[in-house]
Amino acid sequence: MKVFAYARTSTTQQHPENQLIELRQVAKRNGWTIEKEYCDQLSGAKGRNERPEFDAMLKSAMRKEADLVMFWSVDRASRNLSHLVEMMEDLDAMNVGMYFHQQAISTITPSGKAMIQMAGVFASFERSMLKERILASHERAKAEGKKIGRPTMLNASLIASVELLREQNVPIKKIAKKLKIGVGTVYKVLQHEKDAEIIERLSDLGGDLEYAR
Repeated sequence: MKVFAYARTSTTQQHPENQLIELRQVAKRNGWTIEKEYCDQLSGAKGRNERPEFDAMLKSAMRKEADLVMFWSVDRASRNLSHLVEMMEDLDAMNVGMYFHQQAISTITPSGKAMIQMAGVFASFERSMLKERILASHERAKAEGKKIGRPTMLNASLIASVELLREQNVPIKKIAKKLKIGVGTVYKVLQHEKDAEIIERLSDLGGDLEYAR
């Protein structure tokens, strides 16, 4: 089986080689051939277009240049659950699997694929709830005669500020007022955190799943 190995570290002080060493060992045990290794050194919160090696790997995988893409951990692929599920569906359409070493999850097995698909259901439900909350806040704002502006783009500083205030039990509306952002943007940040929590649940449950050996 031809595979791609992907490693990502958040800072230049960390080295992706540690992740690649383990992935090479996994490939060797399973008789897989690593066609190419890809590495990015930046935050997993970055979008695909901001992760050049990640983007290049997925494009090659979509051209069927590999049968499987390997990640050291789920969060090395993405910290956004929706993006993770979309990626799995795109690759699955081309009969390309995904393997997450730390969680022992592989989408080439029925159990691994079911786990990711169930996570997608949770993510869809959370998005629906978020949409309802945002619409409700917009209607309330209109009733109070307030102007509804365009959503603020998320960035690391904003996310950290919202998380800190929320940990201090500051109400949503007060967070929005203090940071001069919309209520919907606050909910968007919190949704990002919910995605991360679900991915952590995947990590906890992953050890019980079977995977290709």
